Amino acid sequence: QVQLVEPGGGLVQAGGSLRLSCAASGRAFTMYRMAWFRQVPGKEREFVATISSSGLSTYYADSVKGRFTISRDNAKNTVYLQMDSLSPEDTAVYYCAADRNSVGSYGYWGQGTQVTVSS
Repeated sequence: QVQLVEPGGGLVQAGGSLRLSCAASGRAFTMYRMAWFRQVPGKEREFVATISSSGLSTYYADSVKGRFTISRDNAKNTVYLQMDSLSPEDTAVYYCAADRNSVGSYGYWGQGTQVTVSS
């Protein structure tokens, strides 16, 4: 089992950058595919990006491709989301999630962190 904690988030101006981190406690971080999702009030949670357990494979939603970068440091049990060229449309609560053994289902979630982009 893994617990996910997401410090950070915050307020940034449009065009700016922000890096989110998600620290995982528990065992065997390398067994988990990791991902970031986001949610705006009144809307469904939206996939943002995912990274394989090894870190060698990544995949992005079209809305963030070329602007966001997901990465992980398995020695630190941490996954990151570097967000550049932010726009007000990126304002949301961002969640990290873990998929044990990459079965295609994210069974573990962080508490979420607010990102607000001002125009």
